[in-house]
Amino acid sequence: LLGDLVIDVPEDSQVHKQVVRKRAEMRAIEIDPVVKLHYVEVAEPDMHDPTGDLQRLEKALKEQWGLTDLDTDLRVIQKLQAALRKGNWTVTVAVHLGRQITAVWPGFRDHVYGLAVDIGSTTIAGHLCELSSGEVVASSGLMNPQIRFGEDLMSRVSYVMMNPGGDTEMTKVVREAINDLAAAVAKEANCTVQDILEVTFVGNPIMHHLLLGINPIELGGAPFALATDGPTMFWASEIDLRIHPNARIYVLPCIAGHVGADTAGVILSESPHEADEMTLIVDVGTNAEIVLGNKNKLLAASSPTGPAFEGAQISCGQRAAPGAIERIRIDRETLEPRFKVIGCDLWSDHPDFAKQTEATGVTGVCGSGIIECIAEMFLSGILTQDGVVDGAMAVKSPRIEADGRTFSYLLHDGTPQLRITQNDVRAIQLAKAALYAGAKLLMDRMGVEKVDRITLAGAFGSHIDVKYAMVLGMIPDCDLAKVTSAGNAAGTGARIALLNAKSREEIARVVKQVEKVETAVEPKFQEH
Repeated sequence: LLGDLVIDVPEDSQVHKQVVRKRAEMRAIEIDPVVKLHYVEVAEPDMHDPTGDLQRLEKALKEQWGLTDLDTDLRVIQKLQAALRKGNWTVTVAVHLGRQITAVWPGFRDHVYGLAVDIGSTTIAGHLCELSSGEVVASSGLMNPQIRFGEDLMSRVSYVMMNPGGDTEMTKVVREAINDLAAAVAKEANCTVQDILEVTFVGNPIMHHLLLGINPIELGGAPFALATDGPTMFWASEIDLRIHPNARIYVLPCIAGHVGADTAGVILSESPHEADEMTLIVDVGTNAEIVLGNKNKLLAASSPTGPAFEGAQISCGQRAAPGAIERIRIDRETLEPRFKVIGCDLWSDHPDFAKQTEATGVTGVCGSGIIECIAEMFLSGILTQDGVVDGAMAVKSPRIEADGRTFSYLLHDGTPQLRITQNDVRAIQLAKAALYAGAKLLMDRMGVEKVDRITLAGAFGSHIDVKYAMVLGMIPDCDLAKVTSAGNAAGTGARIALLNAKSREEIARVVKQVEKVETAVEPKFQEH
């Protein structure tokens, strides 16, 4: 039930954090973490047995846990003797994938943590998990600081092209942001960053490359070549993460030049490759990633929707923040609007609305508000079928105002005044057309006229009312009961890879079977 719940509370509130955490916990995951703790009693050395401390630890692990042929990190060996003696010859050992000793602590320890991170072009989100139980103990998110180098992905690649060394700048700021995120979730969970022994990452190909310190310039033009499309595993210290010095990083595989590890995470989370139904999954964002298929075949594509769905390129648009309009209804007779803003539970026609929004005011319209407003304008007759603001409706309401050679709709007559202009409508038409065209292109390739199920993924997808998405033509027609939101499915996929070792083999196998459809070179994409 939580997955379909809309929670109107400030994003920095404890209630919001609890809801985010519960949503993350909802996906049932078989717990088989890559890092496991083993408590052992080690035989003390004596003059008759010169065996080294490490060898006696290995013997104890074999006898007490059945672990053999283990390798050990040098930093573990450096601290092993002190840990054994401090623990009176009992220690807790962290073993990675049953093969590598990565940490040792004196005495008994029953908690170790892992972090699952989704690096979006706009937002970086992370879930801190207790590895043995799988419990999400803390969740947090922050703005991707790379946004100052460009709103969307290709503008960031352009920045690198025009500014030698720009990729190094963006790599540095995103890594620092992840360090901040790790510190924030560790503080919330009342542990330290040194307790984090494993991190999994998902992200689109450009975010993937910049995280790893790879220049993304090849992704800026055909054939959009990836440096690697396979899963990657390495030490956290190699990308300057200030967590446990022996922590490992696992980055999920990419699929193609503009279909990245985030899409792999979505596939792992939603499992379309195990379904009988023809399933369409759309991760809505600046660069929408689309997957279509079932257990017989999977297709994937990326579609350049641009930032309009996130409030950019809209005259009154803004990011989701307190004061932003997120829900809109327009009276069919009077054409009067009423709306809700982030941070207030009341609709704008409630007597106490002004009082409850004094602190924030009404500041703009966020992405979900833009979608609802355009759809409501169409349903109430303000917009024609082809997206023209109908000036003839001015006789019905003074909110339809002349705007040069076109007309606009006055949504909020306050400070600031908020209008939906003809250019705003065109920006949304372009964005939704790119999304719909990408889906239709995959349906053409698959040879199907309709889909059985649609899943909207991503933070933005989880806030869209699916009815309005279909009214607007963002997605193909489908039974509304079969259209659902999956929240941050990419982040859930990262969490699955963190908590279930077998899932890493599964996703590496599945992505090799996904057929990539390149919208940039498909003539039918432009036709659609």
